[in-house]
Amino acid sequence: MFPNSWFRPFILPACVLLQNRPTVTSEQKQKSLTKGSHLESCIPLLTMAKASESKPGLTHAPFKNGRFENPWPNFQTPSVTHIFSLMRTKDLSKIPPKKDLDKALPIITPDFREFDTSPSSGVRVCWLGHASVLVQFDNITVLTDPIFSQYCSPVQFAGPKRYRDPPCTIEDLPVIDAVVISHNHYDHLDVNSVKDLNKKYGEGLYWVVPMGLATWMRDCGCKNVVELEWWDKWSIPGREEVKFVSTPSNHWCNRGLFDRNKVLWCSWAVIGPSHRFFFGGDTGYCTGFKEIGNEYGPFDLSAIPIGAYYPRWFMKSIHVNPEEAVQIHQDIRSKTSVGIHWGTFKMTSEHYLEPKEKLKEAATEQNLPPDSFITVNHGDIHILGRDTYTEMD
Repeated sequence: MFPNSWFRPFILPACVLLQNRPTVTSEQKQKSLTKGSHLESCIPLLTMAKASESKPGLTHAPFKNGRFENPWPNFQTPSVTHIFSLMRTKDLSKIPPKKDLDKALPIITPDFREFDTSPSSGVRVCWLGHASVLVQFDNITVLTDPIFSQYCSPVQFAGPKRYRDPPCTIEDLPVIDAVVISHNHYDHLDVNSVKDLNKKYGEGLYWVVPMGLATWMRDCGCKNVVELEWWDKWSIPGREEVKFVSTPSNHWCNRGLFDRNKVLWCSWAVIGPSHRFFFGGDTGYCTGFKEIGNEYGPFDLSAIPIGAYYPRWFMKSIHVNPEEAVQIHQDIRSKTSVGIHWGTFKMTSEHYLEPKEKLKEAATEQNLPPDSFITVNHGDIHILGRDTYTEMD
């Protein structure tokens, strides 16, 4: 089986060409240069939430000839040659049978009644697998990069397959205020999950997405869609005390053969009156995380990717390893972080438990306080990041 979700455009081209490919128009880009938030271009019935101007010195992704460009010097665009070389990489994952997985990576059935009331201190968090995280704080509940399908692929019979099931179904989920999407790769933007969430929540759910993705979301039936570029801010109407901020990451986008980087990629900061949450999405390391930390840190809780990083000659510029994840934790000034983007899909070649083990080693080497950067079981619910807080300007 081919290991990486972005190989689908080359391995299954006929299937991929049937996908809806989101694009950024010249008109949308002009709005991005003058208004920041792109709510009005997506949902005219909603009130425009004007973003404040970014401070000088913050990095943005250039937009040229209809495509975003990765601004980080260490980024290397994956090529077909790289992909065929990667296919020859020795597989060290050694994923065991289910009975052994149940011991090594247990799946806990979450009791979502805990989400009936927002915690008075700290951030309630439930890892649903891969980059799907449910968080609740300051009377708001947010879901990140939801994927409940068995394959992260254009089709549900081939591609990277789960070896750990979701701890719940979409029908089991509690009330959710907003979903944030980091980018459009299949392991982070799953069409079946989007449609099922939209069926369950309808117009009661807001979708906060990178620039260029609104058309795709609307084609899936989503109503309340907000597009943002890096450093743009937006609040749910009537909930101005909570701000969603699109922040940089080091990655790229495509779902088909010809749509590379027509959609932006990002991380997210969700800033409440008493707590701050950071979602790393999918990323290689870059100096943008220091910018995020300077602008919005410290964060009470962060969800930072730690897996899918081997071999390093290919993955280094697009997926952090545990050592780099610890660097991100330090750059953004996170009080507590949870490792994500591991232990769910067979995507790359490192041993399936190595991200967890290497994270412990890296945290110890950097003298992080105990339990400041941890991994959690699928479905387990925790309240983390209880501490003092400085309100956003």
